[in-house]
Amino acid sequence: MNLPLETQRLILRDFVKSDWLAVHQYASDPKVVRYLTFGPNSEEDTKNFLQREISLQSKEPRQHFALAVTLKPQKQLIGICRISVQDTDNKIGSIGYSFTKEFWGQGYATEAVNAVVSFGFQELDLHRIFATCHPENIASARVLQKIGMQQEGYLREHHRIKGEWRDSWLYAILEHEWRGLKYHL
Repeated sequence: MNLPLETQRLILRDFVKSDWLAVHQYASDPKVVRYLTFGPNSEEDTKNFLQREISLQSKEPRQHFALAVTLKPQKQLIGICRISVQDTDNKIGSIGYSFTKEFWGQGYATEAVNAVVSFGFQELDLHRIFATCHPENIASARVLQKIGMQQEGYLREHHRIKGEWRDSWLYAILEHEWRGLKYHL
């Protein structure tokens, strides 16, 4: 696999143990995790998450890629962007992402998500990549739309998150749709 992934401003690489403090910065922030399935994390939660993600890096065949999103010049970790193979027979993958609040609204999520979607189609030979987002998470929906995903549906109460049932928008892009886009890695 061609890792790390490099974009104009970012490097997406595998996590290492020493990343825990930077990960904890976003994973413990109530505003960052408001729409997510986890958090706000305790330090132990973050360390356990990182340990789990690092252990999945050596699984063969590798089907889960949780990548640290870092700024190129400073190598500062600003978030996570992941892609997971959900169904090998039907070549379906899913993506997710989260960023430190101070880096919101600067195009980093769009850049990182575009990189993992490109990786999914080029390296993992996927046919379809999907993502879900909370209906109130307008910024996340915009990221998915910018990279060419189509809104396919509204999933009613499909996640039990933090003690309550939550709805989600379902977005997806197909490999041939992605190939037709101009904005690639």
